[in-house]
Amino acid sequence: MEQSRPRLWTKDFVIVSSINFFITLIFYLLMVTLAIYAVNELDASTSQAGLISGIFIIGTLIGRLFIGRFIDSIGRKKTLFIGLIFFTLTTLLYFVDLGIGFLLVNRLIHGMAMGMASTATGTIVAQIIPATRKGEGIGYYSMSATLATAIGPFIGLYMAQHTSFQVIFSFCLALGLISLITAFFLNVPALKVTESKGVKLSNFIEPKALPISIITLLLAFCYSSVLSFISFYAIEINLVNTASFFFVVYAVAVLLSRPFSGPLMDRKGSNFIMYPAFLIFGVGLLLLSITTNSFTLLAAGFLIGLGFGNMQSSSQAIAVKLTPPHRMGMATSTFFIMLDAGLGFGPYILGFIIPVTGYSTLYVILGGVVIATSILYYFLHGRKERSARANLASV
Repeated sequence: MEQSRPRLWTKDFVIVSSINFFITLIFYLLMVTLAIYAVNELDASTSQAGLISGIFIIGTLIGRLFIGRFIDSIGRKKTLFIGLIFFTLTTLLYFVDLGIGFLLVNRLIHGMAMGMASTATGTIVAQIIPATRKGEGIGYYSMSATLATAIGPFIGLYMAQHTSFQVIFSFCLALGLISLITAFFLNVPALKVTESKGVKLSNFIEPKALPISIITLLLAFCYSSVLSFISFYAIEINLVNTASFFFVVYAVAVLLSRPFSGPLMDRKGSNFIMYPAFLIFGVGLLLLSITTNSFTLLAAGFLIGLGFGNMQSSSQAIAVKLTPPHRMGMATSTFFIMLDAGLGFGPYILGFIIPVTGYSTLYVILGGVVIATSILYYFLHGRKERSARANLASV
């Protein structure tokens, strides 16, 4: 029986996952270094430095919204090439010093290219993964982004302390070129595409992927509090040195759990993973709120990785499983638009709340929001899970 299982770790699966790892690594590496570059080299103010970091997310959202509509008419592999070419060219333009305005425009276009390329990789991987191993495959694929999330900031901060910004830009350019060259060896099966005429919401958003994407938006909003404010919280509780290992522990939790969570989702269904993950993520935030020592801080990181890390990949798998093959591009775009919106706009909104609540109380509130979101998940997807699995099995 085991021998008849379709292969997951094909050449194309490894190539797409590697490309996703490299471009996500560049994103996070530059996210933590460009603000420093803008202040030290371009005399930018703190608010300008924050805009230079944040405008990339806006560009990514624009890129995803646009390419979700046209990815299948352009072609998935061709879309990946276009995105990677612009991604590499805009990485090259970091060497050009024409002031803050030029850097802002370049960051916006770089973000759009990232949105195109990463939507293409997410769509392609959903297409090439066997249907019976979709949860497992997307789990392993999303691990490439999880690793980049932990490794990128670590490398970026290390290089910022020990090398010049020109070396940092050269390293990113090299990774971009490797991604572009590697894409030539990728084989993407052609799909028959039916063009949708006129302007309507379904031309930009996949309705079937929208319910789980709304859940992802709320979860990403809660997680953005960790991603953006953990360093400030660590200063407040005198655990700065430990905080540098927070995302490493987060990545370890994902790496240890992913070989089990993906196959379990394929066999038992998404509810089997999602409901416990809601609880674990919520408890992780609550533990973070009462952290007083290194052990509890890292334990919170482990729980958050176990919860949110697995929910992210499981939600993506749900989005593409519910969608016909010719709409997978739109489903992937819809999912990531909501994910990016939560991660991108969350810190801005939470920035108004923190002066009132403080970090500790904020994490208590968000832990409650995560638990409450599990109820919304039940109504939007959870109660339909059994019938959805039955429909997929009959296809």
